[in-house]
This record gives sequence, structure tokens and C-alpha cells, in this order.
Amino acid sequence: MGLNACVLAVDAGNSKTDVAVVAADGSVLATARGGGFRPPVVGVEAAVDTVADAVGRAFAAAGVTSVEHVSACLANADFPVEERQLAAALHARAWGPDVEVRNDTFAILRAGVTEPRGVAVVCGAGINCVGMRPDGRTARFPALGRISGDWGGGWGLAEEALWHAARAEDGRGADTDLARVLPGHFGLPSMYALIEALHLEEIAPARRHELTPVLFATAAAGDRVARSLVDRLADEVVSMATVALTRLDLLDEETPVLLGGSVLAARHPQLDDGVRELLADRAPKAVPQVVTASPVLGAALLGLDRAGAPPKVQARTRAYYEA
Repeated sequence: MGLNACVLAVDAGNSKTDVAVVAADGSVLATARGGGFRPPVVGVEAAVDTVADAVGRAFAAAGVTSVEHVSACLANADFPVEERQLAAALHARAWGPDVEVRNDTFAILRAGVTEPRGVAVVCGAGINCVGMRPDGRTARFPALGRISGDWGGGWGLAEEALWHAARAEDGRGADTDLARVLPGHFGLPSMYALIEALHLEEIAPARRHELTPVLFATAAAGDRVARSLVDRLADEVVSMATVALTRLDLLDEETPVLLGGSVLAARHPQLDDGVRELLADRAPKAVPQVVTASPVLGAALLGLDRAGAPPKVQARTRAYYEA
């Protein structure tokens, strides 16, 4: 093994896996991308095989066979027992003697801060929030959907839009343009036709996520029901952030609140303004900012934290991804 191979960083989400081999001086020796990481669907070993493919290509490009620290931020690592199970599966691959597994939301948080201190809310397909302090304390939520009290995320917003649109068309709910624009997106004449097409899977279930941008466009055009859903998402984002700040005793300190994931990163004006206004009211010292850095940077920085790397080393890694 090359003596300077320090960290294997892994950011494995449901749709893709990014890995990086980082030297002890912070240089990025190699990177690779692989497929999605979905243990609940394919099983732990098959999911880790997907990571292993990307790791093998990155190791070959870097000219190494192992590293000192494996820092893996993984989707579906929602409970400590899952983190331990996944860490054991990664350790068995012998990529490095020290393996640390975290939920992938921690990668987005660490990518956006210069030290491991702050809170991140991620709103992509789902919604999640984590927080951390340099002393190792963390705050987190199970983030499993409705059973864990969650509301929002792109998938949830699409479901809510369909619910309101269906009720508007048949008279059970308030009138909304969603009843026309949602079926119109698929070239259909009515919500009845869209409901039938979704039920019979004439439209693939995965295509429901296409309705989230339609919802935001309808809200931007002034539709009251669509705007109410965007306002509710802003409230949910701020509720999670405020609870995490409170748990970590950071509510009264100037603290970064990172906003990530496709829905928040899109910077929809109503959502963006709503989050900032509510944060100013409930957590006045919070400093909101949208994260645009690659999450694998966060996994690398967490690995360098564990290795005790000084700021100048971490700055070199960050410069690679922010160039």
C-alpha cells in the first residue's frame, strides 16, 4: 500500500455511489462512481458489492490496495444497529482497518462546514435532518417516512399534490389548478384518467417524482393550494432544524444550518424565503446556506477528522472538489 493512502471516502445514495481515495496530505488520488446503494431492496452483501466495484476502480487508479480509514456515509443507515451491520460488512472487505459508517445526510452536513459543527436538512426524494458538534455529539431523526413522523420530500410532495388534485376534481376539496396541470403533465385530460393510469401502472410509479417541479411551478403561478404545500414544507424544514439545534445546545450560538438535496438546492423562491423567515423567527442565530459541494467531500472530511488531519490538509481536499 502507498504510505500516503489515508482515507477511503464513500458516499452511497439510493441512485449512485461516489468514492474517493485521499492521501495523508489531503490530495485526492482517485475517484470513481458506481450504482445505487439499496440494502433493503437487494440485501446488504449485494449492496456492498456495488460499492466494491467503485472502490476497486478507485484503488486501481490510485495504485493502492487499502487505506488507513474508511469513512462511509450510506443511505439506509438510519439506526445505530444498521450502521453497525453495514460497518461489519465493509470491514469484511478489508479496505482498511478503521471503518466508520454514518447516515449519508452527515456527508452533506460535513461538506458544507469548515469544522464538524452545524445542522443539515436534506430534502430530496425524502426529508432528513442531522446535526453534529466537534465533541462527537450528534442529533438525528429516523427519517423513515410517515411512521417516523416525517412530512415532505419530493416524493411526499408529489403524493400531497395528487391528493389535493383528486379531491378538487371530484368536489371533496378546494379548487386548485393542480387538478388540471398534474394530468396535463402526462398528456391526460383529467385526474380520473391520471389516477387510473397510475393505479394500472400505465405510468411507471417512479414517474410520480416528476410532479414535484409541477407543484412548485403551480405555486409560483399563485395557486393557493400549491402555495400552502410549499409553506408547509418550509415549516417542516425549520421544525427539524430547530429541534436539532436545541438537542445540541446550539440554539443560542451562531451555527450553520445547511440546506441540501434536490428540492432545497433548486432554490425555489417561496420555499427559500419561507425557510429563512421562519429560521429568523425560531432560531435567530442560525446561519442558513445551501450546500452545493459534492457529498463525497463530506465523507472524506469526516475521515480526515478521524485521522486528526490539520485544517490545511482538509482545505486541500475541499479545494479539489470546489475547483
